[in-house]
Amino acid sequence: MTKEEENNTNWSQSVAGVCIKDGKVLLARHTYGNGKGMLIIPGGYVQFGEIPQETLVREYLEETGVTVKAAKLLGMRFSDKDWYAVFAADYIEGEPRSDGDENSEVIWMPVEEALKDPTVPGLTKTMIEKAVKGNGFELTPYETKTPGRHLFTLN
Repeated sequence: MTKEEENNTNWSQSVAGVCIKDGKVLLARHTYGNGKGMLIIPGGYVQFGEIPQETLVREYLEETGVTVKAAKLLGMRFSDKDWYAVFAADYIEGEPRSDGDENSEVIWMPVEEALKDPTVPGLTKTMIEKAVKGNGFELTPYETKTPGRHLFTLN
């Protein structure tokens, strides 16, 4: 991460996405922090001026080489310091590859295997389960005079 990117990062807002294709989920083996060595859903921090859906697309491409589109909002985690949003991520194109920095490998793993794998943390497993069920909040158009607002409602 460049110094400019670091200064433009909102460290209290982050996103991740669950991309499932042909019964397999895309996971990245993390190289640092609490998730070191674990297979997690890709994601990252929001940059100032970005909306969460844009962050998801950018982070996925940077970290995995895969292009996705944010779909349903699967879940939100809040604390007194930050928030974390998880989307279903529709696969568009690309072959998975490690970014050589934040992850050491990026793989398609069968969903059932991921849900049993001890190197897949609980939060990732929970979000995979939600994505498989297909429930979530959908981006819902609405009439407004204020541009840049995004409403998600339960489907």
